[in-house]
Amino acid sequence: MTTFSLQATPTDAANWLDLARRVESAGFDALLAADHPGDVTSPFVALAAAAAVTSTIGLGSYVSNAGVREPMLLAADVATLDLVSGGRARLGIGAGHTPAEWRAVGRERPDVAGRVRRCVAVAEAVRALLDGDEVSVDSAELAMREARLRSPRPVQRRVPLTVGTANSTLLRWAGGHADVVGLTGFGRTLADGHAHDVRWRADQIEAQLACVAAGSAGRDDPPALEALVQKVVVTDDAEAAAAEMADRLGLTVAELLATPFVLIGAVDEIVAALAAHERRWGVTRFVVRADALEPLTPVLARLA
Repeated sequence: MTTFSLQATPTDAANWLDLARRVESAGFDALLAADHPGDVTSPFVALAAAAAVTSTIGLGSYVSNAGVREPMLLAADVATLDLVSGGRARLGIGAGHTPAEWRAVGRERPDVAGRVRRCVAVAEAVRALLDGDEVSVDSAELAMREARLRSPRPVQRRVPLTVGTANSTLLRWAGGHADVVGLTGFGRTLADGHAHDVRWRADQIEAQLACVAAGSAGRDDPPALEALVQKVVVTDDAEAAAAEMADRLGLTVAELLATPFVLIGAVDEIVAALAAHERRWGVTRFVVRADALEPLTPVLARLA
């Protein structure tokens, strides 16, 4: 079954609450909030507000920066969201690619391997805290002593964990431990600390999926695969709509339209593309940005 989640951040109270209601009404699976301290609103405060005006959609960070979030505080935020939403919280974690966010909390962003080690350590600690375990860690990446989340306790037996990444080591870890692997398709982080090269060609996607498969070998319940969609356009001329983006990214139009990271075409073409992504890649979940709400509404109606 194909599902969609929508990632957004509030700009004011009325529009945010209206968006939450519309997301639920349109048939989205979840409302997700970005987590970039200093640049966007606090995700868990925003999602708690959205919980008050919705009743079915999941609510989660997409994704929390493990480099600047401490496990005890992150676990408490997630558990509180789960409590006030009646068991609808989701936890998204990533390794944190933006140098300014690390510096803002007094840390220098480590190399890729260091960020991955920190992300794994934080994810394991938060998972254990949410499960009710005591956590003690003493490593270069993380230090915790006899930490336990006594209250609040989550409503759900297990809060779903999404790991968003394109790093091979983290993809393997996510394959073994996450409920959802969020495929970003990101390559090298560019100079602004936010934008990226992309890894969207078929062989690059296959390499990422091979890492997930290696990590999940032996699991009875392998993780769901989710793609972070960067562009949604409903149009009768998909090739024309894709041409500029394809040229900018150094891809052919055919290569761009074949990836799960864009959805461009008429409603029938997008529905067909979703089925193709499931057959070819095993991707059944998609995260889109707020501007995709209206264009995707007829697609969601068709899927329902």
